Amino acid sequence: MTAAAGGASSGAAASGASTAIPTQDVVSSVQTDPALKAELPAAVRSSGTITLGTVKAVGTSGLPHGGQTPDGKDIGLDVDLRNAVAKVLGVSWDVQYGTFPTVIPGVQNGKYDVGQANFGATRAREKVVDFTTYLNDGQSFLGAAGLKIDSAAGITDLCGYNVATSPGTTFQQLLTDGASKCAAAGRSPYKVQYFADTAPIFLGLANGKIDIEFGPTLALKYDAAHIPGTKYLGQVGSTPVGFVTAKGSPLAKVLSDAVNKLIATGDYAKIFAKWGVPGTGVLSSVVNPPTTF
Repeated sequence: MTAAAGGASSGAAASGASTAIPTQDVVSSVQTDPALKAELPAAVRSSGTITLGTVKAVGTSGLPHGGQTPDGKDIGLDVDLRNAVAKVLGVSWDVQYGTFPTVIPGVQNGKYDVGQANFGATRAREKVVDFTTYLNDGQSFLGAAGLKIDSAAGITDLCGYNVATSPGTTFQQLLTDGASKCAAAGRSPYKVQYFADTAPIFLGLANGKIDIEFGPTLALKYDAAHIPGTKYLGQVGSTPVGFVTAKGSPLAKVLSDAVNKLIATGDYAKIFAKWGVPGTGVLSSVVNPPTTF
C-alpha cells in the first residue's frame, strides 16, 4: 500500500463506522482457465489440491486479512483471494495451520506447497523462498484516540511511547533496528510489547497500557474504521506481499499468472472493494519483486 489514510479514518467511535462484516460472494463467479490449469505440475493436476500453510485467524480481530464467522467459516480478503486463485486454476486448497514463524520453514522443508500469512517480501526471505505478489501492504501506526499526536511518519515519532507489535515480523525487525534512534535524537526510548494476536493490543489501546500499534497498513486502516477509540496515524513504508513457494518451484509463476488473470477479469478489484481497501492491490503480479530491506 502506498497511500496514507487521511482524517476520514480517524476512529470508529467518532465516525460511527459500521462493524458489520462484508458478506458479498466475490468468488463463485470466477471461471477456471484451462490454459493456466495446464501450467500446474502434473502431480497437482492429478491430485487436484495444493497444500497451503497459513495461520488460523480466530474471531474478527485479524480482518481484513483473515478471520472467522461465529459458525467457524474462514473469511477475509486473503481467504477470498486464495479461493479465487484456486478457482482460476481448477484446484482446491488443502489448508493446514502453523504459526507465523513456522510457515516459511514449512514451505522450505516441503510440508506446505504454498504459504500465505501476509508475508512481506524482504531480501532475507527471498534468499530462501520465492514470492508471488498479490497486494501492497506497508508499515503503519495505529494510536489510541486520546493520543496527543495525530500523525506519525517515522520510528522517532514513537519515542517515549509504549508500542505494540507482533513477534517474528518485519515490524519487530524495524523496531529493533531503530532502537538507537531515539537516543540519537535526544528523546526517551520507546518500549515495545509483543503480541501474537491483535485482541490484547486493542484492549491495551483502550485501557491506556498501549499508546501505539505498529503493524500492516491494510489492517490498521481497516481497524481505524472499525475499532472504537483508535485513530490511524500514518505509514512509514510500503512492502509487496505475496504467496510463498519453495525456491525454484514452478508454482510461483502459475500463481502469478492466476492473480494476473483475476486482475484482467475484474474479479481482483471486486475482492478489494468488498473489504473496503481499494488502492492496495497490485497492477500486476510478479515473482520475487524488488525489496527495500
